[in-house]
Amino acid sequence: MGTETVLFDIDLIQRYDRPGPRYTSYPTAPQFAAEFDESALRAELRASNASGKPLSLYFHIPFCEHLCFYCACTKVVTRHREWGQPYVERLLREMALIRRDIDAQRPVTQLHFGGGTPTFLLRADLERLVNGIQAQFRLLDDDTGEYGIEVDPRAIEPGVLALLRNRGWNRLSMGVQDLDPAVQKAVHREQSLDLLAELIQEARSLGYRSISLDLIYGLPLQSPQSFAETLAQIISLRPDRLSLFNYAHLPERFPPQRRIRAEELPSPAQKLEILQQSIGALEAAGYVYIGMDHFALPEDELTRAQLQGHLYRNFQGYSTHSNADLLAFGMSAIAMVGPSYSQNRKDLEAWGAAVDAGRLPVERGLRLTADDLLRREVITRLICDFRLDVAVVEARHGIDFWRYFAESRGTLEALARDGLITLNEGGVTVLPAGRLLVRHVCMAFDAYLGRSQTQFSRVI
Repeated sequence: MGTETVLFDIDLIQRYDRPGPRYTSYPTAPQFAAEFDESALRAELRASNASGKPLSLYFHIPFCEHLCFYCACTKVVTRHREWGQPYVERLLREMALIRRDIDAQRPVTQLHFGGGTPTFLLRADLERLVNGIQAQFRLLDDDTGEYGIEVDPRAIEPGVLALLRNRGWNRLSMGVQDLDPAVQKAVHREQSLDLLAELIQEARSLGYRSISLDLIYGLPLQSPQSFAETLAQIISLRPDRLSLFNYAHLPERFPPQRRIRAEELPSPAQKLEILQQSIGALEAAGYVYIGMDHFALPEDELTRAQLQGHLYRNFQGYSTHSNADLLAFGMSAIAMVGPSYSQNRKDLEAWGAAVDAGRLPVERGLRLTADDLLRREVITRLICDFRLDVAVVEARHGIDFWRYFAESRGTLEALARDGLITLNEGGVTVLPAGRLLVRHVCMAFDAYLGRSQTQFSRVI
């Protein structure tokens, strides 16, 4: 990474640091509607079998022993780890319900346990879940799949990493957020560097292929100096991937954030200083800016996929497996099957009741139109490649690109004048000064902006 990859232009950032979608999907989740129900999902599942595409499986484990005040995830905070057992039983039933309509012999190229805290599950419960997945779906046995789990170093039983590695898991991610004790106390997430280092060492000794750590800037009591110390400690651990997220303080939407004192948050100027110095430190350490808050080592699969034009982005972040139907299990989990999205019920009891009654627990979803699919491809390629080849899009969708996107031209020309992109008849290229602001480039192609009152986080 260097100035040819990302350029920190503080004037541009201050001008363009406005709210916008994160584009983990397009259309984004606020467009999902209750009209897309269980029968709609079952129809999409059956139709998807004709494609022969591989499968991606996501399992949402919502439980957390500790409440992190910054958290905006769907979760259930409890110390009752025995709650995991009935939850796993229902996950097994939900898989069986899905298999009524899906060809379960399609290979699973991607599998992810997210949360919440997946390692909240006791080892016996986790093993029962893994056994059930292996019994009901066709997992790869050659270690070429992208099988990962989110780990909380404070909540994991001995032997769990070895169990998963022996079953084919090869990736893990951990939320660190910050290592400064005062910051950790302010957000109610206290964990030591030693604990983190021990777990990473164990994972590497077991042969995990990729280790990813998450940091958040903009948390209470952070300063450029304190965060620089955190980042130096993290870099010394040499994670394969690192995410640097902006904390969005939205206490009216996320009640746990009401416990954070707004007066203790760093100022906008301090946040920009933290971001700028962090990019410099990661650059010096050899990390490549993948995009949308993500960095990776040059030899990492994400970096190689981006260079080859194969990078993809979905609800779990960047991925090297784009051509798969995503099946989702557990409360609030989001699936992407064929030209559709569907989200499970977000209430634990409602989700469980639907599964117990033999119904897929769909709460809402969306079947994408041809326009949605076209715009999704445009936005995905910009986020993943930082460039857009108009000829490729025209050939794939049978359109005259600039006539179709005539309403986007004015916005794009303004971005070009400001040095965020280059623009010509052949396509769009995001320049180094625009890469941190790529969400703004994507927004030029978003047909839904302004149609709802959804409150998005700021771009930076």
